[in-house]
Amino acid sequence: MDIRSEISPSNGLQWSGRTDRGKVRPNNEDAFIALQFDAREVHYLGATGESPSGQMDFAFAVSDGMGGAMAGEHASRIAVQKITTLLPRSFKLSATGMNAGFADVLEELFTQVHGSLVTLSRSYEECRGMEATLSLCWFTPGWMYFGHIGDSRIYYLPSSGSIKQLSQDDTHVGWLFRKGEISEREARNHPRRNVLQKALGGSNQFVTPQVGAVAYEAGDAFLLCSDGLIDGLYNNHLEDLLRSPNSRLPGARPANQLVDESLAASGRDNTTALVIRVV
Repeated sequence: MDIRSEISPSNGLQWSGRTDRGKVRPNNEDAFIALQFDAREVHYLGATGESPSGQMDFAFAVSDGMGGAMAGEHASRIAVQKITTLLPRSFKLSATGMNAGFADVLEELFTQVHGSLVTLSRSYEECRGMEATLSLCWFTPGWMYFGHIGDSRIYYLPSSGSIKQLSQDDTHVGWLFRKGEISEREARNHPRRNVLQKALGGSNQFVTPQVGAVAYEAGDAFLLCSDGLIDGLYNNHLEDLLRSPNSRLPGARPANQLVDESLAASGRDNTTALVIRVV
């Protein structure tokens, strides 16, 4: 990951989020959340906003649920809501600079979300087989810590440089792409592109999320999204839209632009984008 020697602790964050059920699905199994928190309290943030950082941490997450009936909808909402109780307990670690422990914190969070989904799946017929992806970004002054499982994605767009996918798709197709055996186009059109090897809940006995850290500075941007957004947009399209002048204007809502463009190109799946820009 990118480690920078000079980090300003006074950066603020701008964010915008949007979710849409798309053109085909009868309901929306995606969910996203934006939070500001410390050890004592949690504030739910609106879909669009801006705030200075320093006194409190921020968390942003996207989840895509799966399962019969309404199980998928419940799974994704449970996954993001669990963050509101689990992350504030760990605020004191960020106050000490997070020199150690962030991986343990995120792994425990994912384990507890997984356990909740498994328990509900076993207890209620309507929740049978519920699963969820979860992609989470935790912002402390100067650092973003992330945890991920499934095929939702986390992207990092530095102020200078190309867009990077931080998360790894937990699919065989994603593994083939990372190995260089198939192209991005082939991965997008592969018949098994949506077959997950890891997810929260379901029949998975244990979960091991991918965790990592990125040092950030003013001008950097992060994108969390469900796989529905990627169904309509290639990585270079994501970068072009995030760098467009309109997306960086005060009060702009880049998540709306991303979702609109993806729906125009595809719309076969629920589509969610959550954009965080460092200012």
